[in-house]
Amino acid sequence: MRGMRDLFEKSGAWVRRYGRPLEAARWDYCFENGSREQVVRCLAAFQNEDGGFGHGLEPDFWLPASSPIATWTAGRVLLEIGATAEDAVVRGMIRYLVGAFDRGLGMWHAVLPETNLHPHAPWWHWSEGVQATWMYNPSVELAAYLVHWSAEGSEASRLGWATLEAAFRYLMDKETLDMHEANTFVAAVVLLRAYREAFDARLPYGYDLVSEQAFSLAARCVSRDASAWGSGYQALPLDFVDRPGHPMRERFGDLIERNLDLYAAQLADRDVWDIAWGWGEYPEAYPVARRQWQGILAVQRWKLLRAFGRLGEGGERIAF
Repeated sequence: MRGMRDLFEKSGAWVRRYGRPLEAARWDYCFENGSREQVVRCLAAFQNEDGGFGHGLEPDFWLPASSPIATWTAGRVLLEIGATAEDAVVRGMIRYLVGAFDRGLGMWHAVLPETNLHPHAPWWHWSEGVQATWMYNPSVELAAYLVHWSAEGSEASRLGWATLEAAFRYLMDKETLDMHEANTFVAAVVLLRAYREAFDARLPYGYDLVSEQAFSLAARCVSRDASAWGSGYQALPLDFVDRPGHPMRERFGDLIERNLDLYAAQLADRDVWDIAWGWGEYPEAYPVARRQWQGILAVQRWKLLRAFGRLGEGGERIAF
């Protein structure tokens, strides 16, 4: 069996050879002491004049115009590189989010009608009433971005807190969540931990109560039958837990190690992971999106394997 270091090097070469420039820059930043400036330059290629992001940044829909989902995707990359409110790319994103918010709806639209004019996966197809399927995915996390990257008391910050209040009222009434919506609630709560004092002062539910509800509902999305993980599209522990110190880590016990084992085993005969979904249409566009996703998964999953000490020669678990 190939050692983990060899697998890692093979994946890195694949990302540089076949991935998008953005994922190559992210790989270099995360693993090779590359510059955050290069990541920003590559990310800026997807940013429009209104400050939002489009152009297939999220590979499953190719809408060139700005959208909340593509902008959410950019936000996660910006968090990865430690972007600040002073960065021009962040200022543009915040400007877009304030302008794109639907005040009547109380959230951002997850899917836009114009999406239908371009290649896209079926779950991104717009139809009347589709927002009810997505609800606060990704609005709760976008609202957390406004709090995180805006000055206290600014219009953006006020909008962020108001949206979070509505989102968490919705959360506290839920008994189940879709795995994707649960993911955005968990990400928002984790990001807002740094603003816990303001959270407790501003919102009707305390941070501890909200985080417990988010973590509990997210944990219910994950199948505990690890033997069934290799087939189909489903939530896994590492879709929510990204480091040993994550607040959800202990909820999954040894399932974290089994998830890491699965990711390592999947590279036994390939250089990068494949995706577990298809489009069923757009036969010329889908293979392009699939390859782009492979680069994204390579960055994401090697970050996880490194964080949990799996990047040793021969697969031994060592600190990195």
